[in-house]
This record gives sequence, C-alpha cells and structure tokens, in this order.
Amino acid sequence: MTYEPTLPPEHVERIRRWHERAYAAARAEAGDDGRTFHHLGLTLHVPPDVQPIAGMSHPLGEAVLAEVRDGDRVLDMGTGCGVNAILAASRSRDVVAVDVNPHAVEAARGNAARNGVADRVTVLESDVFAAVEGDFDLIVFDPPFRWFAPRDLLERATTDAGYAALTRFFRDVRGYLRPGGRVLLFFGTTGDLPYVRRLVGESGFAAAEVSRKELVRDGWRVEYVTFRLTRDATRPQGDRAGGVGDGCAEGSE
Repeated sequence: MTYEPTLPPEHVERIRRWHERAYAAARAEAGDDGRTFHHLGLTLHVPPDVQPIAGMSHPLGEAVLAEVRDGDRVLDMGTGCGVNAILAASRSRDVVAVDVNPHAVEAARGNAARNGVADRVTVLESDVFAAVEGDFDLIVFDPPFRWFAPRDLLERATTDAGYAALTRFFRDVRGYLRPGGRVLLFFGTTGDLPYVRRLVGESGFAAAEVSRKELVRDGWRVEYVTFRLTRDATRPQGDRAGGVGDGCAEGSE
C-alpha cells in the first residue's frame, strides 16, 4: 500500500515547516556528547544520534506505569534511549526493547543498567519485528510521527518514509500478541493521525483513549493521544510475517 497524506495541503506544509525547525533544534541541542535527562524518576543519558526526551514524553510514560501488570511480558517497539522499557521493567521482569538505531540500542542497554533493571530488559537491534521472538501481553509503540524520508539516524526517530514501518507494524502485530494482549500507541496531530486511526481499524483493533494532551504551538492547536488497542476477538489472529520495515525509534515530538 502506497501512503498518501490524508491531511489538507496547508496542514502538510505546516507540519513540514515545524518538523524542520524541531529537527534543527534537536540536532543543535544534542551537542557532541549528548544530554542527560531526569524523567519520571529515571536518569537517562541520550547520545547525539538518539531521540531526546521530549516535552510530550510524559503521557506515554505515565500510561506505561499504569498499564503494566505483574507477570506481563512487554515489548517496547522503537525504544530509543530505553525510557519506556525501563519504566515497564519497574513492574515487569520480562521486557524486550528493540530499535533500528544501533546507537539507541547501546544507549538503552546503558540506561537499563544505570537505573538498576538490566536483568529485566533485553535490548535488541531490530527493524520492526525482524529480530523479535515470542509473544507479549503488552506492546508499547511510540512511532515516528512524520512520513518523510530521514536524512540521518537522529531524524529516523521522528520520520518514517511513507509510514512503511508503521504500516508493517500493524500488518504483523496481531501475531505477536497473546490472548487478551494490549498495545499502547502514542500519536499526535503533528503527524497524520487520521491515517493511523485507519490502520488501527483495518487491523481489527478496538481503540480506547488513555490520555489526551493539547497545546498551542505557533498558533496551531496540537493534540497528543495515548491509545490502548485490544484485539477484536471476532477476527482471527494474524500470522507472523517476520518481515522488516523502514525503522522505528522513539518519536514523542
């Protein structure tokens, strides 16, 4: 399926302009050594080529803390610096974190150790589900919001050319969920949210909003939504396709 924006042209252009400013700022702020963040009780070091903790990282992190149950096996898809995997590991003893960016994989391992949960978190380099084995009670996904082609590893955290990785995620995810399994998905109107809602419906999920945050940026109202997705029991579980996508990394922007 070839992606075409569902948004009006003026909306698309506004997203492109905003993205360019946000990317330039993130690149400048990263410096040569990266940054250290204190977030929801964690200390996280984020190297220059890994998505930093953003102002809208809190809603998904708080949802993870509220959602993870004792005994859950958890997958953090596009883990970035490992933040949501580490939060999940405060509740679960079996967390798998994956990212397509090798610098993110290294950072997530270091941050898991820094926060005392290295024995609970397995971090793998994986392009969507390519290196993932087994099934899960909960899958957490904070995907790239924009559908542009990335220019480097840092930008790959916020852009997914043609939403190829996102589309592949929804094609395959049902095969990695246990009966009664859930997905926590974070997305916002600085991406093509109507397209995401369409993917959710076409994949046979029921969606409930866990949280919604709104702010005004450059005179434009922006919405960020955390969804809990559950499988429609009337539809058969999909087979594991085992393919690869175009990348996923933390993209709370």
